[in-house]
Amino acid sequence: MTQQEEQARKAELASEYDASQIQVLKGLEAVRKRPGMYIGSTTVQGLHHLVWEIVDNGIDEALAGFCDEINVIVEPDNSIIVTDNGRGIPVDIQKETGKPALETVFTVLHAGGKFGNGGYKVSGGLHGVGASVVNALSTELDVKVARQGKEYYMDFARGHVNTAMKVIKDDLPQSAHGTTVHFVPDPEIFRETTVYNINTLIDRLRELAFLNKGLKITVEDRREGKEKQESFHYEGGIRHYVEFLNEGHELLFDPPIYVEGEYKGITVEVSLQYTDDYRSNLLTFTNNIHTYEGGTHETGFKTALTRVINDYGRKSGQIKGNVTLSGEDVREGLTAVVSIKHPNPQFEGQTKTKLSNSDARTATDHIFAETMTRFMMENPDVARKIVEKGMLASKARDAAKRAREVTRKKSGLEISNLPGKLADNTSKDPAISELFIVEGDSAGGSAKQGRSRLTQAILPIRGKILNVEKASLNRVLANEEIRSLFTALGTGFGDDFDVNKANYHKLIIMTDADVDGAHIRTLLLTLFYRFMRPMIEKGYVYIAQPPLYQVRQGKFVKYIENDEELERVVNSLQPSPKPVIQRYKGLGEMDAEQLWETTMDPANRHLLRVKLDDAKAADEIFQMLMGTKVGPRREFIEENATFVENLDL
Repeated sequence: MTQQEEQARKAELASEYDASQIQVLKGLEAVRKRPGMYIGSTTVQGLHHLVWEIVDNGIDEALAGFCDEINVIVEPDNSIIVTDNGRGIPVDIQKETGKPALETVFTVLHAGGKFGNGGYKVSGGLHGVGASVVNALSTELDVKVARQGKEYYMDFARGHVNTAMKVIKDDLPQSAHGTTVHFVPDPEIFRETTVYNINTLIDRLRELAFLNKGLKITVEDRREGKEKQESFHYEGGIRHYVEFLNEGHELLFDPPIYVEGEYKGITVEVSLQYTDDYRSNLLTFTNNIHTYEGGTHETGFKTALTRVINDYGRKSGQIKGNVTLSGEDVREGLTAVVSIKHPNPQFEGQTKTKLSNSDARTATDHIFAETMTRFMMENPDVARKIVEKGMLASKARDAAKRAREVTRKKSGLEISNLPGKLADNTSKDPAISELFIVEGDSAGGSAKQGRSRLTQAILPIRGKILNVEKASLNRVLANEEIRSLFTALGTGFGDDFDVNKANYHKLIIMTDADVDGAHIRTLLLTLFYRFMRPMIEKGYVYIAQPPLYQVRQGKFVKYIENDEELERVVNSLQPSPKPVIQRYKGLGEMDAEQLWETTMDPANRHLLRVKLDDAKAADEIFQMLMGTKVGPRREFIEENATFVENLDL
């Protein structure tokens, strides 16, 4: 298609995009009563979800080929402005409501151009609830639409029309087009906070720029003392995403492999690159939605990758006899991004995290296998390195399997046989069961005596576990403490890991509040991140917050978690008698009653949930602090040593 023909096609589609393509499904009434049903929660995650819903409208315009720039601004009052240069929301009368389409989009649930009336071929905001839900959950929302030489305006309050649609400018150039939405989140709904985290916005908007090549996304923070602006624009799309994810890693080859194609209406993009790492990093997306739990497109990619590498290895003579590389073998050290655009995606559950369309598997397999086969034939040096990487992984995995089988025979490491030092809880309901990983036998003894036997299990560990950042799977499984943890969890490991089999939905790290305790906690978090990441993604991993001090004055007793609180409490007490301050250097200094009261009792304790908001940042931190390269770690220590206070030596 020539450039002139393409422009003519877009002009025709633009003229056809009118109120007839805005389909109404339901009303708006339940949103304010049950906001969690529409945005997941009313916590900080739900707050940011409002932004994603409005940005998705601009992304849909980009997917349709009518938008190449989106701007997001955080105003000084924590309100949000989102502008896109798409076609502009239609303003003519929508026949089912008898109202302007602009009003319908912002006041009627399930109203939008995403339900098969020709508005969009592919859409990320599948439910079509975005604009109306954001409106319902905002104290104020105003929208401006530039379209066909005019600028239209409406504003709302908590979902209700405040100012009817009107023309505020009628002298715009015919080329001017786009939508600007400004909204103020309702503190009655978002009681936890209405303050936006600029890094959360940056991370997701950068990701969207990677997933939509050629689209420029700018984010600006205008709040006092936080002024910041970043722009993201990647003509290489997910190729640049893979390079971004692999920064700091030793690469097997460069640049990343890139695959793109369309099969029966499904667009497939794949980019991949291998590093010298032992683990894989596979991210999958459908219509820009991160499918954390994978699905059919992921299955199609994995199947094709395994088949293509084995086929090439046999043809080249690198794989001989009856040897076959497993999927886990060929994915060792792999970083890959799989992004598909599907006209009618179906997801399992309400979270949109697992794709279920069977045609997505076929399309991904077909397109990727064809291009990857050709790439390996045309690049034999790279292909040889990929096969060699898989062969080494296969040998290490065989060694790990033998070690695992021997260990099971010697120590009874079967899922049905829990480790001897585990004091299990009596409830078999994972939803209420908690596993405390406790540093040392002394603290473990106190925890076992003080716990709630119905819900709390205790697993003491001795000393510092293996640094898995530097270890292959067979070394990991040879570590007794790690084997005990896997066994207690009941999830299996490696390719067999299944988070749905977890015996506990709270995995609580409870270590001393000193340098050694922090080191052990970091080693455990590295293990969870590298080998049990779904536990973190599900929100099952926590860090206990034991007190640093006990303050006593007469009958007054209070446990303190930090120096600032200690100073505040001591200053608030009467001068006489002199308060007694006890500094806890370790959990073992507390008796069972104290440990329960301060750290384990759900009514009193403070737990920090471990989140995985930014996989890239987490990967960089673990690699730098726990990996094999000394240089970056030394540089980090030199840069940050001056910020360390109260270092215990």
